[in-house]
Amino acid sequence: MRGFSLVELLITLALMIIMVVMFTSRGSQSYQQRQLAACSKNLQQIYVAMSLYATDNQGRYPILASAVTSEGPLSLLVPKGTTDTEIFTCPGSNDAKLPQGAPFANGRISYAYYMGWTKVEGEPRVLLSDRQVNTGSKKSGELIFSKDGKGLGDNHSKYGGNLLSGNGEVSAVSPLAAQNLLVPTNIFLLNPKPR
Repeated sequence: MRGFSLVELLITLALMIIMVVMFTSRGSQSYQQRQLAACSKNLQQIYVAMSLYATDNQGRYPILASAVTSEGPLSLLVPKGTTDTEIFTCPGSNDAKLPQGAPFANGRISYAYYMGWTKVEGEPRVLLSDRQVNTGSKKSGELIFSKDGKGLGDNHSKYGGNLLSGNGEVSAVSPLAAQNLLVPTNIFLLNPKPR
């Protein structure tokens, strides 16, 4: 009975290592599917903080008149709505974690915010999402998130992103809009600061 040679064992080991790296790297689909699920939980926790904020502010979600990125208005949620700032960093992105319990208006988060909505129970409009490719309205079939894993909208590489609706539900979607995501004139879609 003949055994394996050292070369055969090394080749087999190298192939196994390559396969493990392929399935667990940031750009792999299985890795990003797990990160999309973790991101969904973050968005639901932010929704709870936003709901608490709206309850204390006549039904209005955070608004900051001078805001050009999502960090400013969403920073208003800390510390009254939440002290957990980790939820503002998408696990699928390369964004650095924020200091715990401290407002982060000067920091960088991972999520886009549709600023200007008021709380309406059960409303299906989008309130938050992963970083988008731009801050304009999107028609069905247009790009919301990065299609190639590069540039803006790449929180989950090329595997789409999450949308949080006003009813608290999170939907994982492909990079292309399945329906119109319009930004009315009184609403401002704010992306986070660029990396």
